[in-house]
Amino acid sequence: MAHVSGGRRVVVTGMGVVTPIGTTVDDFWAGLQAGKSGVSPLGGFPLDDLKILIAAQIKEFDQKARLRHFQRDKIILHADRYSWFAAAAADEAVKMSGLPIPFDNAYRSACIIGSGAGGLTTYETAYRDLFINNKRATHPLTLLRIIGSSASAHVGIEFGVKGPTFATCSACSTATHAIGIAKQYIENNLVDVAIAGASESVINYGTMKAWQALHVLSPEGCFPFSKRRNGTVLSEGAGILVLEEYEHAKRRGAKILAELVGYGMTSDAKDMVNPDIEGPREAMRLALQDAKLPPMKIDYLNAHGTATTINDKNETNAIKDLFGKHAYNLAVSSTKSMHGHPLGAGGGIEAVACIKAMNEQWVPPTTGLDEPDPECDLDYVPNKGRSQKVGYTMSNSFAFGGLNAVLVFGPAP
Repeated sequence: MAHVSGGRRVVVTGMGVVTPIGTTVDDFWAGLQAGKSGVSPLGGFPLDDLKILIAAQIKEFDQKARLRHFQRDKIILHADRYSWFAAAAADEAVKMSGLPIPFDNAYRSACIIGSGAGGLTTYETAYRDLFINNKRATHPLTLLRIIGSSASAHVGIEFGVKGPTFATCSACSTATHAIGIAKQYIENNLVDVAIAGASESVINYGTMKAWQALHVLSPEGCFPFSKRRNGTVLSEGAGILVLEEYEHAKRRGAKILAELVGYGMTSDAKDMVNPDIEGPREAMRLALQDAKLPPMKIDYLNAHGTATTINDKNETNAIKDLFGKHAYNLAVSSTKSMHGHPLGAGGGIEAVACIKAMNEQWVPPTTGLDEPDPECDLDYVPNKGRSQKVGYTMSNSFAFGGLNAVLVFGPAP
């Protein structure tokens, strides 16, 4: 889907993450540089008869330490875990941006924070209480915790956002759609400032059973593009950007981290599980068209790279189809090899990786890539990241249902 831009430029002035390899941007980036793995033995709830016993869980997150200072949102500490992650990442991003709190001109700001699943941990707790523990009622905040738009509402309350505030939900493309919609709102003069991204926390017994039944989880680890890949690894976390209209940011003397120059989105309209080449290729093409860039201008591509047999081969072919000969000169990596697959939050976390790659002139690796699949024959930056010139970057998000979304970032103006 293409759109007509209103001509206003969109820049990134803040970013925040919560991930299994670092719960701040600095720690996350250090984790990527070190090739750190966030995958560990599953824990924190009854494992019973589960066959998949690994995940990329966040095990050192103290919501009281991270969110105790919240002034306007009085119940954030009683929210679902996915809302905690969103609030912490948004807090880091807003502080980095230097915007006043609450936001000036509140009706000219937006908060679009999605989630593929919302408060699934709360669902499971409530059902265990009702059907196993025979309790007569659930926690009084159960309803507010499970709603997929709760994270955006919590963040909007804390930072005084009175403009568009809602969630996107498109499985693994959720964050990328949220960021892309926020870009269009700013371009077309609906708002001047937006907090955008996604958060996810779904690792529990019921979710593991559901994913296990689909036979797409690995019992060993996440090895994108590798000959030995045998499934993805579930993860959790949040990735949030603060976007601003360029002149708005310049007037207040903000430090600009990057420019969001392109966004493309498509649907395969083919199959709920098996991806198509045409849809991802067209989403990438539309993102480049929106950015007014030829394919050879992209220096680094953060792949969707889930380590499932079909996805990695399909994405490789879509990249080759669009980029032609430049596909072999392009640095491509899947950071999911380190932080796992955080479902809807993936595009937000990976957008931060793209921006840091531009700022640091260093591209993160695809770890565990000792023997590539012969049908995955691009430069996936195997095992160790490297210093190189990074001008423009692309971030791919391709979801179940054939829902594709792509972002292109460029240097700060």
